[in-house]
Amino acid sequence: MEAEILGIAKDMMQVAMILSFPALFVSMIIGLMISIFQATTQINEMTLSFVPKLIGIAIVVILTAPWAMNTLIDFTTRIFKMIPTFIQ
Repeated sequence: MEAEILGIAKDMMQVAMILSFPALFVSMIIGLMISIFQATTQINEMTLSFVPKLIGIAIVVILTAPWAMNTLIDFTTRIFKMIPTFIQ
């Protein structure tokens, strides 16, 4: 029983990392591009990177929403199917 619960926790962490990766990756790439731009132009405005990151993350979340929803539905279905094994 403990092994099954640890397996669920491991799967939960994997699903969370997989679902967050696209937004984090886009945020990192946009931040890197803005940092290079700021270094070349010597513009040191801290708020300059906020709006492009926000727009980029919003676009990625909208584009990956169907995939993320399917992944969450699959995970939830697996968890619900395992409930009878925990009831004794």
